[in-house]
Amino acid sequence: MRKNFGSNPWFYPLPVLIVGTYGPDGTPNAMNAAWGGLYDRDKVVLCLSAGHKTTANIKETGAFTVSFADAAHVVEADYVGLVSANNTANKLEKAGLHVTKSEFVNAPLIDEFPMALECKLLQVNEDGNIIGQIVNVSADERVLDAADKIDPDKLQPIAFDPVQNTYRKLGEAVGSAFSDGKKLK
Repeated sequence: MRKNFGSNPWFYPLPVLIVGTYGPDGTPNAMNAAWGGLYDRDKVVLCLSAGHKTTANIKETGAFTVSFADAAHVVEADYVGLVSANNTANKLEKAGLHVTKSEFVNAPLIDEFPMALECKLLQVNEDGNIIGQIVNVSADERVLDAADKIDPDKLQPIAFDPVQNTYRKLGEAVGSAFSDGKKLK
């Protein structure tokens, strides 16, 4: 038997996205954004309210990065979501996070988060959502396997559990995409 919960934003898995930007004065900023994902094969969408410093920065600079928070940096990832850059100018410093400027867009890569999408702003749609073009994906070599591909076991990305308000580490592989279903053909 199923239990009905009504309309809720319960979507699994919900990646913990850390959006990096520069302010007009070059100050790096980052925020934790739960509402976002792929928009197309080479685009992302972020559902950010207009009042966020990050939203203003993206509109000003036309660029942003999207890092995937990992199990090793849960505290830092949560902190940049709790504290607003509108009120705390040095929140990255307080979080102990360091940045390197992207080679591809005018936005910071956060050194502690080993994988990022580097994006240029395409548009802010009628709902206020940020749509960006992925111009590069970068990953620290520490999360690559022997074939130079991103290894999720080394990356250890986390997901937000909106029902329990917890962060969860993603687990083991349980199947092969575009393959296992062929058994039923």
